Amino acid sequence: MKEHLSIADIEMLLLEASRIIHHTEFVIIGSLSVLGALREPPRAMVMSIDVDFYPKHDPGRAFDLMPFIGEGSKFNHQHSYYADAVSPFLPTLPEDWEERLIPVRFDSGITAFFLSPNDTAVSKYARGEERDRRWIRAGLQAGIVNLSVVQYHVLHTVMEHEEKALVRRLIDEDEDWLMTR
Repeated sequence: MKEHLSIADIEMLLLEASRIIHHTEFVIIGSLSVLGALREPPRAMVMSIDVDFYPKHDPGRAFDLMPFIGEGSKFNHQHSYYADAVSPFLPTLPEDWEERLIPVRFDSGITAFFLSPNDTAVSKYARGEERDRRWIRAGLQAGIVNLSVVQYHVLHTVMEHEEKALVRRLIDEDEDWLMTR
């Protein structure tokens, strides 16, 4: 069982996806997107065993891949991690998040576009789950996530009033938490 994933794991998964659907560009969101910004992030940021992704120019095809590289697939059983198909509309993100995608070109010819850590943090604050908070705090401690940048991005993120209030409260808590470190 894998304890954490690496950029090489992402490449292996995307190579398999490319072999099946013949796409060479993919978008990586979620916890593992931090691997686009930093090859050796804190372990707390790469504990996920599912790679949230979609083909950049044909997002719906990600769902076609699930029998082959998704949870419970042969790939999953062989490698102890799996793909999780997502839509670009799933996460709560700032309006201009695609402009900040971090491209990583692999020698294999695959290009992965990773969500920036601060945009990922916006999405994680909107969800507000405990595991998301651990990810954010690990990023804050390591200097990968910047609360000022996150706050700015929140201003440019479409959210319900209650969701925005939750995000602001959680950011305030993390500002206080940082002060005690």
